[in-house]
Amino acid sequence: MDKTVTLAHGAGGKQTSELIDKVFKEHFANPELTSDDAAVLQVEGGKLAFTTDGFIVSPSEFPGGNIGKLSICGTVNDLSCMGARPLYLSCAFVIEEGFPMDKLEEIATSMEKTAKEAGVRIVAGDTKVAGKGQVDGVFITTTGIGRILEGAETAGNKARPGDAVIVTGDIGRHGCTILLEREDFGIEAEVTSDCAPLWGTVEDMFSVTKEIHVIRDATRGGVGTVLYEIAEQSQVGIRLNSEAIPVQDNVKGVCGMLGLEPLYLACEGRLVIFVPKEQANQLVEKLRQGKYSANAAIIGEVTEEMAGRVVMTTEIGAETLLPPPRGELLPRIC
Repeated sequence: MDKTVTLAHGAGGKQTSELIDKVFKEHFANPELTSDDAAVLQVEGGKLAFTTDGFIVSPSEFPGGNIGKLSICGTVNDLSCMGARPLYLSCAFVIEEGFPMDKLEEIATSMEKTAKEAGVRIVAGDTKVAGKGQVDGVFITTTGIGRILEGAETAGNKARPGDAVIVTGDIGRHGCTILLEREDFGIEAEVTSDCAPLWGTVEDMFSVTKEIHVIRDATRGGVGTVLYEIAEQSQVGIRLNSEAIPVQDNVKGVCGMLGLEPLYLACEGRLVIFVPKEQANQLVEKLRQGKYSANAAIIGEVTEEMAGRVVMTTEIGAETLLPPPRGELLPRIC
C-alpha cells in the first residue's frame, strides 16, 4: 500500500480497489456495505437501492453534455444497474469563487432536463463556495434512492459459466470525447459523449427477462475494468470476441494514434450485462429498439476456466490476455 494517495487511486483500476479494500472497507465494514453500484436495503414492502457519486470532470462542458447532466446520469445509472427505478436524488455543489453564473445556470438546466427524462426528482441539496484555486470550477456530488423491481437480483458476484456478455452500444466515446476536448494531443475528430440516463433501457431489459445476473455501467476504467471486477467477484473467466465489440470509427482512429485500448476508455451511457446465453439474443433484439442501445451486441461469454481473467479472441483466431487495469487509466475523466 502506498504511503500517499496518488492519481492512480482515483482512476478505477487496481489501486482504486486496493484503496477501498484496505482503508474504507477496513473501517466501514457492515452487512450492507457493497462493491456493487448501489447498496441493496431491505425495507417493509420491498427493497431499495441507495448510492452516491462525486463528479469533478474537467472540462465541465463537453460535446454531448456537461458536469450537470453527467451527475444525474451517473447516479440514475448506478441505481438502474441494481434493477431499481430511480425515485429521488440529492445534490451537493462545491463551487470555485469566480465561477461564471451563466455556466452554473446551464449546469442546473441540464440537471433539470436529465432528471425529468429519467423520471427522478431532486429533493435536497447543499452549496459550498470555495476560495479561488481550491477547486477546479465546480464539483457535484449526487445521492440517489430507488425501488428495486420485484424479481430483480443483480450483483457483481452472480455471473455464471455459460452467461453471455452484452454491451448496450459502442464503447469508449465519453473518454475519447474528454481527451479530445482537453486538446492535449492536438487531434481533431468528431466524437460526442454517450452520456445518457439508462433507467428506460434497464426497464426494457426486465420486461424481457428477470433472469439478468449482472448489470454494470462502464464508467471509470471502461468495459475492460468492469469485466475484470466481475471476473474477480464471481470467480469466473471471461472470453471476448474482439470483432464483436462495437467501437465508433473515430474512436478507433484516435486510439490507434495514441496507442489506447477502447475497452479501457470510459463510457457514460453504456451497460455491461451478464445473462444466460439462452436469453441473450432476445435481450439484444429488445435493446436494439431502444433510444440509447441501438448498437447493442453480444461480445463474449463466461467460462469456468481462467477464473479472474479476461481473454480476447483476435481477428485471426488467436487468444490473448486482456491486460489487467493498473496505474492511472487515461484519459482521466474524474
